[in-house]
Amino acid sequence: MDYEKAKSRIEKLRVLINQYRYEYHVLDKSTISDDALDSLKKELFDFEQKYPDLITLDSPTQRVVGEPSEGFQKVEHPGRMISLNDAFSESDMRDWLERLENFLGQPYDGEFYCDLKMDGLAIELRYQDRLLVQASTRGDGTIGEDVTQNIRTVDAVPLSLRNDKRKAPPILLARGEVFLKKSEFERINRELEKSGEKPYANPRNLAAGTVRQLDASITSGRKLSFYAYGIVGEDGTTGDGFATHDVEYNALRQWGIATNPHGVVAKNFDEVLKFYRQWEGKRDSLDYEFDGTVISINDNETYRRAKIIGKAPRGAIAFKFAPRQAQTILEDIHVQVGRTGVLTPVAHLRPVQIGGTTITRATLHNLDEIHRLGVRIGDTVIVGRAGDVIPDVLRVLIELRTGKEKAFHMPKKCPVCNTDVVRTEGQVAFMCPSIECPAKQREGMYHFISRNAVNIDGVGPQTIDQLMDAGLIIDSADLFALTAEDFMNLEGFAELSAKNAVEAISACREITLPRFIFALGIPQVGEETARVLAHHFHTLSAVAVASKEQLQAVSDVGPIVAESIVQWFLCEQNKKLLDKFTKNGVRILSEHNTKSGPLSGKTFVVTGTLGSMSREEAEEKIRSLGGKTSASVSKATDFVVAGANPGSKHEKARELGVSIIDEKEFLGMVK
Repeated sequence: MDYEKAKSRIEKLRVLINQYRYEYHVLDKSTISDDALDSLKKELFDFEQKYPDLITLDSPTQRVVGEPSEGFQKVEHPGRMISLNDAFSESDMRDWLERLENFLGQPYDGEFYCDLKMDGLAIELRYQDRLLVQASTRGDGTIGEDVTQNIRTVDAVPLSLRNDKRKAPPILLARGEVFLKKSEFERINRELEKSGEKPYANPRNLAAGTVRQLDASITSGRKLSFYAYGIVGEDGTTGDGFATHDVEYNALRQWGIATNPHGVVAKNFDEVLKFYRQWEGKRDSLDYEFDGTVISINDNETYRRAKIIGKAPRGAIAFKFAPRQAQTILEDIHVQVGRTGVLTPVAHLRPVQIGGTTITRATLHNLDEIHRLGVRIGDTVIVGRAGDVIPDVLRVLIELRTGKEKAFHMPKKCPVCNTDVVRTEGQVAFMCPSIECPAKQREGMYHFISRNAVNIDGVGPQTIDQLMDAGLIIDSADLFALTAEDFMNLEGFAELSAKNAVEAISACREITLPRFIFALGIPQVGEETARVLAHHFHTLSAVAVASKEQLQAVSDVGPIVAESIVQWFLCEQNKKLLDKFTKNGVRILSEHNTKSGPLSGKTFVVTGTLGSMSREEAEEKIRSLGGKTSASVSKATDFVVAGANPGSKHEKARELGVSIIDEKEFLGMVK
């Protein structure tokens, strides 16, 4: 190919590659595979190597790295890169709006711009004559560091501005956040673990460390992302030349700089709250971390008129989600006895707000976990909510110890019934072996009435406590002998509520076999094991007389589970309990045949968060169509249904070559 034809081909390749970059990073559309795009880049690279005088600074091939830097030069920002004040509640937000209106001297009834608060590293980009000439960190807000060489390797940052829909200005200063997607963070950590290196703690720290690498080849190997959040003038004026923040965002996108696609204009304060609540409920749904929303006055003139107070603008605020972690004092450790007799140490905490809830207790799991954490009574600890539900002690701040902290020792006797505690060799758990332990009976009844067991409407743990404390019940079967008069003896029950409680219990006299097996609370028998037992044996009496060998012939039942089932049905007290259920009119519906359907013979594992239904609903749908569900991935698994943030099961499926389907594909299968 001669010089002129090569020049024409090079220009067309650059336009095409930049168009694909724009579509992917700005429009969130993938119109070409990574492999095909790589082949276009390779062709462009080969042409440029042959005709080096045709290489330009903004060519896609120039996201290359040179020798490691010896350090970073200082950069003075044209205007201070400000931070935001935080709000954590609707009350905080109303206070912010009131302060703003007081400063403006009039009520504010204009629009707001609502954006997601990215958990990344603030960066300022400088474009001159459409070309990226400098990138700098926030630093102290006034002086940052020149990280141009590293940012040039970030594919999400355009090396040159588009000029087709809106003419780019001679100089453009755009500010935004560099961040690392969760999927990329997990990939990097997997590689580190495979090579025996320590994984990183969180995506933000890794993104910040990546941007400040002296060796840009390291930055290049980590796929950083970027969203802009504003434009400043050369004098530091916010939103310079734009009437509204919304128009500012549109201009950035037209020039090829991505902004967060979920940002919206709110017409009033109620819409601001709606936006916040919407994303608070979906904070784990995206492939990147965000810890709240950013609410700004949309009108830039009003925003500038509101000025800055301290280091933060009056016209914007970070409306943060309720924290998932907080520090507090571990004031004591009590031991709780579960339905299977396991003793669980529970931390009693100085009250602290986490996730919008006041937390006073957190699980410590077992003695091994206490030793691993090194926790003592009186310690300052970090508490989080596992899956945003169960409070958990995550870390001890040993630097804050005073010397008065006390070590914890597991009791030698059950704190409820005073029976000697046992610990099987090789097992983590300490156990109360007494069948008659009141704590085990109480927890067992909580389990019996729970949603996935018998699910008695309107009868919860508090009612069970009242019934037990009044001596009206001693086990789950006694529930079905209660009368309205019994309930009327309890605090909070009148004639109608007592009648409703009895009717709710009576409505559960017919129980499906899988639910009943699960409700019995047999150690080692969860929901899925209860289902496979029911489908295999069809009746409770068949399960009750099954030998260990017969039980182990059932999928998902191993020797430990089989032994637990055999021992439960051999126990005389449990035999009496089953007889009492029969005498009190409880009828267990047999499972004569496994349901057949379009998913018969197929085993599914559901992982991650689904948008259209809960995992439990998805599993129920699979079973209703004849399929099986499992809690773990193995070679026997046919499909893994992967929602958002799928975790280790998704990776295990990849390793084993199990078919992975997304929610859309799954819905097509079960339609």
